[in-house]
Amino acid sequence: MNPTESPRLTVIGTGYLGATHAICMAVLGFEVLGVDVDQRKVDRLASGEVPFFEPGLPELLTKALESGRLRFTTSFEEAGEFGDVHFLCVGTPQQPGSDAADLSYVDAAVRALAPNLTRRALVVGKSTVPVGTAQRITGVLHDLAPAGEDVELAWNPEFLREGFAVDDTMRPDRLVFGVASDWALERLEAAFRPILDLGTPVVRTDLATAELVKVAANSFLATKISYINAMAEVCEAVGADIKHLADSLALDDRIGGKFLKPGLGFGGGCLPKDIRAFAHRAEELGVGQAVSFLREVDDINRRRRARTVDLVREMLGGISGKRIAAWGAAFKPNSDDIRDAPALDVARTMHGLGGHVRVFDPAALDNARRAFPELRYGDSALDVARDADVVVLLTEWSDFKEIDPEVLAQVVRHKRIVDGRHALDAERWRAAGWEYRALGRS
Repeated sequence: MNPTESPRLTVIGTGYLGATHAICMAVLGFEVLGVDVDQRKVDRLASGEVPFFEPGLPELLTKALESGRLRFTTSFEEAGEFGDVHFLCVGTPQQPGSDAADLSYVDAAVRALAPNLTRRALVVGKSTVPVGTAQRITGVLHDLAPAGEDVELAWNPEFLREGFAVDDTMRPDRLVFGVASDWALERLEAAFRPILDLGTPVVRTDLATAELVKVAANSFLATKISYINAMAEVCEAVGADIKHLADSLALDDRIGGKFLKPGLGFGGGCLPKDIRAFAHRAEELGVGQAVSFLREVDDINRRRRARTVDLVREMLGGISGKRIAAWGAAFKPNSDDIRDAPALDVARTMHGLGGHVRVFDPAALDNARRAFPELRYGDSALDVARDADVVVLLTEWSDFKEIDPEVLAQVVRHKRIVDGRHALDAERWRAAGWEYRALGRS
């Protein structure tokens, strides 16, 4: 086909990344086929149900399905026949018992798709993988695809923020195209034409660099978060105020305020496993010393969880037998993702220490109940706070930030609050008679 014509797209893997990409590309005008080995997941999406929480996406799924441009299947044969550009969007979790990335889903997807590629096509990796994966996959595609070397591989890393994934897909701040030929670049440009027409910056690069971009970006963000939390540890030791320190640093335009917020630290399905996998891969390549600081970044982040529990213990004079309201379960607001969630880690630790912990989250309760049935849950922020000895804010949902301290005071046993996310106005809560504590604040 003409390189400038609108290609038909397949999206292999319909989890968070894949479903979002498939839906948004269909809304942008492309014919899209979503592919997954999980029939139940395919059926739910085909019926108009998004199987995870993401603001704005259910409405776009309805729109895409009604347009007739979006379908879902479990057939890789159908995918090979249908698609001109095939996006690999499967997960790369951390291997059990190792820091390395688990590439089994990527390998399975490639081996299922390749035998069905009978004509010239472009396969585009979007999954976050260790550098060198693209080179290996290129060989697999050429060996298994009937079209042989007419099948090319490109890499187009994703930069989705949970809670903002629709905007990040349809109006990204940049696109990175890792390609090995001008033809692959032309195919990618055709597959992103509506987004490029908005003036979106594009970086054309090689496959290895494109693989590195996502883990390098996440490593930088994780380092910035852990840096300000390391400063919070220093502030706690000397009686300084981390919020004032962070505000001062943020005004330096060389540093900026984004990701410079102290608190409980990062979690989720990307930053923790990505920095661990990056450090592991660097060690395999013999350059582990270059990124050895990422181990300390990870350690600092883990310490904030333990320190939050310490803060609660100090405030209560012990945790055993105390009634504790835990506000939050998701690793961040506007998400139901509980993977490596600091909030649940803290709640489980306090439960293990004998605390009577009740948890509420606006979106992640079902996931939390399935993963941690030993915890107790409530119907609202005020419900779990009833007769509480302390309220602990663990995920900075706007629902929690907007609660009136005077209203909350009417249901708790003691007016004590630990702000694990620096999300509340300390002076307002103290003025209402609350004992307020936060990491790095005197």
